[in-house]
Amino acid sequence: MVVEDDPEVLQRFTSMIVASPHFQLVIACDNVADASKALDNFQADVLLTDLGLPDGNGLDLIRQAYQTHPAMHIMVISAFGDEKHVINAIEAGATGYILKDDDHAEVESAILQMCAGGSPISPAVASHLLKRLRPETDSANLTKMELGVLQLIAKGFTAQEAADMKYISYHTVTSHIKNIYRKLHISTRAEAVQEAIRRRLV
Repeated sequence: MVVEDDPEVLQRFTSMIVASPHFQLVIACDNVADASKALDNFQADVLLTDLGLPDGNGLDLIRQAYQTHPAMHIMVISAFGDEKHVINAIEAGATGYILKDDDHAEVESAILQMCAGGSPISPAVASHLLKRLRPETDSANLTKMELGVLQLIAKGFTAQEAADMKYISYHTVTSHIKNIYRKLHISTRAEAVQEAIRRRLV
């Protein structure tokens, strides 16, 4: 399901989805009202939505989808990659954030990564955030390894990918993730990304 008010951008994303062997387009909308109704009437695994829509805020749509379809993967497609927009989207329930000018390969890869349990953020957005924020290694009493795992999670890597990159077992990574969640008082990957940014851990 795609929600975007710019006809050119909407056409680009829907064409990419239709052409991809991995996806099937359920419905495309250009405003909050139609998208809200579509959430009630259609079953979609993925929601791609803009934030600035003509009749409302995409954040409201994200909250609706997150509350009524908890299994749905929600990704923001936006022209804005600043800290405020990213954090607001994650707080609302989004698990991915890409920019409208990202190329097709990046977008397709991000959607697949999100469906596999990752939390992909556009490289340009991640770079912006990482340059602005500096690590505070003592803010949550995380160990060096836990910080490393949290940084990988915040960048959208799965637990298995983090294990491979850290040359440790999957079981060890999941143990670190449990400790991270406990120390940060969180319970989801989206909250981990949010807390990592808020606490300047990445």
